[in-house]
Order: sequence, then C-alpha cells, then structure tokens
Amino acid sequence: MKKNKISKEWINRQHRDIYVKKSKQEGFRSRAVYKLQEINDKHKVLKNGLSVIDLGAAPGGWSQFVIQKYKKCKLLSIDLNEMEAIGNSYQIIGDFNEKSSKEKIITYFNEKVDLVMSDMAVNTTGNKNLDSVVTGELCLEALRFAKDQLKPNGSFVSKIFMGSTFNEIVGEAKLTFKETNIYKPPSSRKESKESFIICKKLR
Repeated sequence: MKKNKISKEWINRQHRDIYVKKSKQEGFRSRAVYKLQEINDKHKVLKNGLSVIDLGAAPGGWSQFVIQKYKKCKLLSIDLNEMEAIGNSYQIIGDFNEKSSKEKIITYFNEKVDLVMSDMAVNTTGNKNLDSVVTGELCLEALRFAKDQLKPNGSFVSKIFMGSTFNEIVGEAKLTFKETNIYKPPSSRKESKESFIICKKLR
C-alpha cells in the first residue's frame, strides 16, 4: 500500500516537473541533463576537445548533453546496464572499478583524461540514511578513480548527498584537488539532499 502511494506521488511529481517536460521537448533522456548544464554554466568544466569519462552513465542524459553540445569531445560512458547508443561515444557495460573495465578505458584514451563525471546514486531503499551512506561510498570510489585517470589540470564532478559521509568526501577531495566546490543546481529538486562536488587541478 505504501509502495503504491509512493509510486503515485512520484508519477504526479513527474507530470508537474518543468524539467521533465523540457527534457522531453528537447529530446533528452532525463531531466538530469539540466543539472550538468547548470554546473557547467557556473564552473566551466566542459569545452570542445576534452576527453571525458561518464561514470554510471545510464540512461545517458549527461553523455547525451556532452555529445550534442560539444561535438569535438572524446567521450566514454560506462554503466552496469546497457543503454542506447549516443552519437560517437564509446560505451562499456561494467563496473568502472573492475580491472577489465579500467584496461578498456586506458586502451581507449591511451592517455589521462580531462574530466571524470558521475551522477551515480543507489536505487533508493526508503532509508534515507542508508541511501546517503551507500551513495557516499560511490562518490568516494569515483573520486579515487578520477585521481588515477585525470590529467594534472583535470576536473571531477560528482553527485554528493548531505549525510554522514559528506565531510569525509569533501575532506578527501581537498587533499586530492587544489579547488573544491559544492553546488546545488537550480534544477535539483528542493526536497532532495543531493548536491554536486566540483573539483579541479590535482595536487
């Protein structure tokens, strides 16, 4: 009963959401595309000619934005789930932390990359504290992955939740990068605990 109520509320919210409507009108796969657009407007992490890794990319909104807006970028998208092809992006089905996936990434770029981005979050369980912790672990894993894969002047963008792991993530980011900022895009729902951490220039 409770599950049905939540599902109905979610459906109603989707119908009211201006970003959901806008994404459908503009042909994007999800409303998340506008978060990346707003992050980039403020923090300038994207431009033509960059090499980019999109972690946990499905359904592909962020990858789609990069391919459509920055046609000269070299993009690799990786997710546990298969998704529809996006332009000339290279897609890997797998876990970005697995050795086989890392080997494919290294082979594809043959050098360090300019940007690692992640909009990953766990499927919600209804326990906000647990969801926050597990998503925080994903963010830490993405941060450590970025440290290994980025050029010295590279950037890292990731979803981050307010919760018990927030300070740990920010602390590690500051030890890893020279510039670290937290930003909640206007398109992020007000009731959501999500923000995004934007890091630049490896130490």
